[in-house]
This record gives sequence, structure tokens and C-alpha cells, in this order.
Amino acid sequence: MSSVVAKESNAMGPKEMELILVKEQNGMQFTNSTLINPTQTSIETEERETWSKKIDFLLSVIGFAVDLANVWRFPYLCYKNGGGAFLVPYLFFMVIAGMPLFYMELALGQFNREGAAGVWKICPILKGVGFTVILISLYVGFFYNVIIAWALHYFFSSFTMDLPWIHCNNTWNSLNCSDTRFSNSSDSFDINDTYKTTPAAEYFERGVLHLHQSKGIDDLGLPRWQLTSCLVIVIVLLYFSLWKGVKTSGKVRLINTYLSVDFYRLCEASVWIDAATQICFSLGVGFGVLIAFSSYNKFTNNCYRDAIITTSVNSLTSFFSGFVIFSFLGYMSQKHNVPIGDVAKDGPGLIFIIYPEAIATLPLSSAWAVVFFIMLLTLGIDSAMGGMESVITGLIDEFKFLHRHRELFTLFIVLSTFLTSLFCVTNGGIYVFTLLDHFAAGTSILFGVLIEAIGVAWFYGVGQFSDDIKQMIGRRPGLYWRLCWKFVSPCFLLFVVVVSIVTFRPPNYGTYIFPDWANVVGWIIATSSMAMVPIYATYKFCSLPGSFREGIDHHLTR
Repeated sequence: MSSVVAKESNAMGPKEMELILVKEQNGMQFTNSTLINPTQTSIETEERETWSKKIDFLLSVIGFAVDLANVWRFPYLCYKNGGGAFLVPYLFFMVIAGMPLFYMELALGQFNREGAAGVWKICPILKGVGFTVILISLYVGFFYNVIIAWALHYFFSSFTMDLPWIHCNNTWNSLNCSDTRFSNSSDSFDINDTYKTTPAAEYFERGVLHLHQSKGIDDLGLPRWQLTSCLVIVIVLLYFSLWKGVKTSGKVRLINTYLSVDFYRLCEASVWIDAATQICFSLGVGFGVLIAFSSYNKFTNNCYRDAIITTSVNSLTSFFSGFVIFSFLGYMSQKHNVPIGDVAKDGPGLIFIIYPEAIATLPLSSAWAVVFFIMLLTLGIDSAMGGMESVITGLIDEFKFLHRHRELFTLFIVLSTFLTSLFCVTNGGIYVFTLLDHFAAGTSILFGVLIEAIGVAWFYGVGQFSDDIKQMIGRRPGLYWRLCWKFVSPCFLLFVVVVSIVTFRPPNYGTYIFPDWANVVGWIIATSSMAMVPIYATYKFCSLPGSFREGIDHHLTR
């Protein structure tokens, strides 16, 4: 026997309807209630913390989206994939997927006023995707904070008359160190030049990382006290930026190589895959950060305008940073008399080897080094704060008792991140870093965004989602946005997920090949976050009394 009782609230704002389902089985009553159209009541608005100023929100979102990847990844991919021709797939995917998904996450967080897990009251069965993105953000924090610690180490090392990466007479240098790694004359080529390294490369790998004291990922050694001290400073900065919530966290030559156009490269699938993945990673969709940040907006905030502004700023920053970066790379190419492809590298090697070496040749090089690493620190801290805020807001909104203990919970999260990050500051820490970088937010983040897009567009419904946006900004999204959410973006994401799995390549660091067991650990890390979706869906089905169909009806609606 069952009965349904409907209650309607006439409070100011959108209407609220609560359905109370009473079931009787074997003499026992089971009561469940769901919100069919949740509202932003005046009480909720007063209780939910909001940004002090609109500019705080915009700067926080832009600060998260514009990160170190804009400095090292986009220009490299542009060079690698046909120069200016790479802008064709990049802008194409930006329009059909990047901007619509960015807009979707901002609207989702702002309307529901909750973090990455709590917003899935719109479709309870898919709440697992909220835990997926929270876990991914946590994993990324394990190694992303290490990059900031490296930058801080370089920052402190820059306060000297002679930068430590310009000579080969330091204690950490090897016999292979050479100030002129490549000969300026092709007639004097020596096979031994292949094994020579620059002072900048040896400073990073031997002076900072002490990589020469490790045989591989199975020989990590103990944490280095210098890097550990820098990591402690980073963690302290993050904690005091996050503990009170958003009230505190808101505050040339050879450039033609970069812009040269090779349209034949557009025939290669890898170019389009690189463009697609760069859009997801660069804008930061799927990490739960945009949902967390927008959940602190006022209910009537124009999230559409915010999406247009922030995605445009991010793309322009990536594009124009390429001019500066390829100025450096062009100079280094001429200095060593090698093709620019030999110095255009992806990842930490670009900003901790190539850039410092180029800076060392400038007048007042120490001063320029200080400025450069301050830039890296600010870029890194903003993004690290966003990732941690995603974790903290997502879990606090899901487990309400944590609201009263935000300071302690924040301390627990940052300390957990610190302890795990210690594995990345050992002698072989770069191998742990590379493994996490390769697996923590690769296929898993694309999978998370795919399920998120399907959940909003197909389970909750584009029509209902558009009505929610109309309640906030006064008008429904146009046909273009609705088509992207319903068809284009999910198809795009499904394509990228499948291709990323099919074209998977094991990670490596230089000539070091990871053992099989390390790759297994990497896949465990990747699948542990993706598994949250089916695990939580199974749990919800099993925990509800009644038939299987009743369970589906209950968990696919509010």
C-alpha cells in the first residue's frame, strides 16, 4: 500500500514541491521525500556563504583556469601539431564543447548552491560522478603542489649574484656537464656530445631532484629536506587561504615557428585529440572547481556572461603566452645551434630547465629569475586553491556536520595532501610525479565530464536545466547551447574517451621506462575515481526498498 502527500510552499522565489512517498511492507512503513523543483529560499540564501564581490569570483575562476598548463602545454602542442593550424581544431572544440561545458558547470553550481556531489540531487543515481571529480581533484593536488614547491625552491635560489644553474663547477655537477652542450660547428661533431648535459638540466635533475641517487620508482629514498621545507610553506599558504572559505580565497626571433601553418597536420587524428584534451584540461571542466566556486554566487548572478568572459580570457592567455615562450625557445635554439624541436619540450623540463637557462643569459638575470618564479608561484597557487576548494566544498556540502568544523576539516585535507606529496620530493620523486601526472587526471577526467554531460542533458533534461537558468538570469539559453548540451558535447566527449583509451601509451621519464607494476598502480588510481559512478549507483539501488522499477523512478528524479 502506498500514498502520496504533496506540499507546496508559497514562499518568495521559485515554487517548491515536496513529494512524500509512504510505502507499507510487512507491517512497516518506509517514507521517502524528494524535491521535484528545488528552490533557493530566503533562508538558504542567508545561510549559504557568498563572494564578497563579483570580481572575487571572476578572478578566482580565471586564476584556476589560467594555470601552469597555459605556460608549458599549449605552446608546445601548437608547435608540435602544425603551428597555427592547431588553432583550427582548438577553436572548433572550444566552441562545441569547452564553452558549453564551462557554462553548464557554472549554472549547475549556482542554481543548486552545492558542491560537486550535492548538485546531483537533480539525478541521485549519478551522484557518484560528484565523488569522481572530488577524488580526481584530490589526486591532482598530490603532485600539483610539488610543482609549486619546485618553483619556490628556484625562487629562493634566485637570490644570488650568480644563478646556480649557469656553471658546471657545483657539487652536484657530473663529468658530462658542459656549458656548450651542442657544438656550434657541424664539422666538429663528437659522438660524446650526445651524453653531455647543460648546467640548467643538471641543476634541476641533480641539484634539486637528486635524481642520480635513485635507480627508479622502486628506489625512492627519503624526502629531501629542502623540497620538503618548500612543500610545507606551500601547504601553509593553501591552508590559510582556504580555512575560512571563499571570503579568504578570493583575494621576437623564431616566433614564426610558433605561427607557421601546416594544414596537412590536420589530417592526423592525434592533432584533434590533443586539441580536445587541451580544451578540457585548460578550462578545468570536470574537476568540480567551477561548480564549487559558482555555488557561492548570488542566485541571480549572470553565469552566462561569466562563462563567455572566463573562457575567452583563458584562450587568449594561452595564445599570447606562446609568443613569449617561443621567443625563449627561438633564442635557445640559436644558442645551441639545434632545431627548435630539440628545445620545445612539454612538462616540467620546459619551465625548470629551458626557461631558467634562457633567463640566465639576460642582464640582471637574478632579478628576472625572481620575477619569473613569482609568476609561476601565483599561477600555481591559484589553481591549487581551486582544486582544494573543490574537495572541501564538495564534501562539506555532502556531509553537513562538517560545516561546523570547516577549519579542522580543511587542515585534515591539506595535511593528507602534504603527506602523500612527500613521495614526490624524494630522490626518485620525479617518477612518482610522472606516474600521477599521467594517470590521475587523464582518461578519468574525460569520463567524469562525459557522465556529467549525459546526466544533465539526458537524465535531468535540457528543458528543465534551461528553465533553471531562466529563473536565475531571466532568459532561457539559446538553441545553440541546448543542442551542444544535448548532442554535440556528449558525442565529442565519448569520442575523446574512446580514442584516449585506444591510443594509450605507458608513461616514461626521459629514457626511463616504468615497470609493469607501476603501470598497474597507475591504472588503479585512474579507475578508482571512475569506479565511483557504478559503485554509488549500485549502492543507491540496493538501499531502497521496493521493486527495481520503483528504484529507477526514484533515483532518476529529484
